[in-house]
Amino acid sequence: MNDYRILVVDDEEDLCEILKFNLENEGYEVDTANSAEEAMKMDISSYHLILLDVMMGEISGFKMANILKKDKKTAKVPIIFITAKDTENDTVTGFNLGADDYISKPFSLREVIARVKAVLRRTVTTETERVPERLTYQSLVIDITKKKVSIDDEEVPLTKKEFEILLLLVQNKGRVFSREDILARIWRDEVYVLDRTIDVNITRLRKKIGIYGKRIVTRLGYGYCFEAE
Repeated sequence: MNDYRILVVDDEEDLCEILKFNLENEGYEVDTANSAEEAMKMDISSYHLILLDVMMGEISGFKMANILKKDKKTAKVPIIFITAKDTENDTVTGFNLGADDYISKPFSLREVIARVKAVLRRTVTTETERVPERLTYQSLVIDITKKKVSIDDEEVPLTKKEFEILLLLVQNKGRVFSREDILARIWRDEVYVLDRTIDVNITRLRKKIGIYGKRIVTRLGYGYCFEAE
């Protein structure tokens, strides 16, 4: 399971339930609303993504998006418009309102899931972007400003990906990250990345950090975590 929260807003209740079921199967936490009015009563800022229908009641999807983008609390919440309106003008209107993607009905669920993953990789603020200047665990020191790792004051040469993985795990000691979680946070802008790539990076990282390598624990069937003593 990941920690991404998605809000589906569409006046077709059946479609909302279908999207909710399939997105939850992908590990997302999903809420639904059958009108913009209903959605606006929710804590929009708590969601990582909104799937928003355009053609709804008194408040259309375009109008709701315009309201959200003008509010500092919700301006940065990504929006994917889902609509039967697929003319060029409608698409341009959607993107001008700050939409992150635009899917026309009818659509395949695989397409929706793929686009959701792509938008989340591009837009979700990760833990590595909200950390202090330095993290320490015993004699292991991660200097976030200088992008350096040292053990007993000896610098450890890590690649960019190895550094980011270590930072993510150490910052969230004890928390298990699935391969999908790590992909979304570390390889956000890269489309074709194999799970094996993560395993290889983890193996190299363990070797490079010596005695602390055993702190990076594999939870079979779930993922990886940094387990403090």
